[in-house]
Amino acid sequence: MRKVVHVMRLPMGGLFRHVRDLVAGQQEAGIAVGVVCAEPQDERAAAALAKLGAQCGLGLHLVPMSRLPGFGDIANIREVTQLLRWLKPDIVHGHGAKGGMLARLSGGAPDAIRVYTPHGGSLHYGLWSLEGLVYLGAERLMRQRTGGLIFESEFSRNAYRAKVGKPAAPTTVIHNGLSEAEFEPVVPAEDAADFLFIGELRMLKGVSTLIEAASRLERPVRIRIVGAGPDRAQFERMAVETKGLARFEFLGAMPAHEAFALGRVAVMPSWNESLPYVALEAAAAGLPLIATKVGGVPEIFGPLAARLVPAGDAAALASAMMRALSDPAGIAADAERLHGRVQEFFSVARMVDAVDGFYARLLDTREAGRDAALAGRAGGAAHPGLTGAEH
Repeated sequence: MRKVVHVMRLPMGGLFRHVRDLVAGQQEAGIAVGVVCAEPQDERAAAALAKLGAQCGLGLHLVPMSRLPGFGDIANIREVTQLLRWLKPDIVHGHGAKGGMLARLSGGAPDAIRVYTPHGGSLHYGLWSLEGLVYLGAERLMRQRTGGLIFESEFSRNAYRAKVGKPAAPTTVIHNGLSEAEFEPVVPAEDAADFLFIGELRMLKGVSTLIEAASRLERPVRIRIVGAGPDRAQFERMAVETKGLARFEFLGAMPAHEAFALGRVAVMPSWNESLPYVALEAAAAGLPLIATKVGGVPEIFGPLAARLVPAGDAAALASAMMRALSDPAGIAADAERLHGRVQEFFSVARMVDAVDGFYARLLDTREAGRDAALAGRAGGAAHPGLTGAEH
């Protein structure tokens, strides 16, 4: 039985969602899976981890981890090394900057292939920013300790090449996927708002651009903001102080599928993304979606990518919002086409099969290399007078 250990930091967000779906699919396929991650920060994360742990054939292992690099990483590497020595996996798969670092620098399983999925992570930083110099520099140093790279979008693979350099290992692009249940259409509630934002409340998600765009609309609209984050208070002040006819409601965090009934059109005004689950989820639910042209979002939209809005452009976002208000039949038709595309190309089953297929290719290549090396040594022993070319 093949054994895989996934390593990540926090049990939250799209990265955790991705690992959770992989674990369930891989266990169902007969692969023994373990997970190493940080301790939960709240009851919601603890409940999610408890559910995940019940699916892990190799167990769930909690290790105290900090977000930023530091001396604690040395203890983390030592502890993960001990776990890998005990579990003896065939594949160690790191997710995100911290998980990728621990998966590649920890010892304990010398025969395991180290696979890395950035999930944006370090690739979001600019080449010449202080953070970029640290994180991207570390990525360059770890290239030779990477046995395979999985990117969730072609955008991320191109960003890696541009910011880190030519990969020293095989690479592949495998898009995130959704379960069959998530493709059930969501019917808006009777009191649904005109527009709905779902996501983390921080500047990178473009909430300030949404507020500015809404202030430009020439008719009254209701906008619901679902999510939590460090910049919520600032966004609430902006919403109160902005001029215009828009009315905002901040509702806190809740599951996306539950929140979709609260609005008639989803808006994702992000300044930066990798391959956002919320865009996939909104499309799967049949909700019309206004989104920015960032990261891997055009890969989700495909032929509909011409509808995407430039990031940070409040005027363009306001124009797209006005179209949604004035042409509901048109945006409903777009939503139906996008729903069909996501259902065809972005399923969990497709994602899990592709990841396991990539593992298999890496393992087969390693075994072929070992066989060739053994044959070469055997041939050399039998014919000591021959050079490699002559043999």
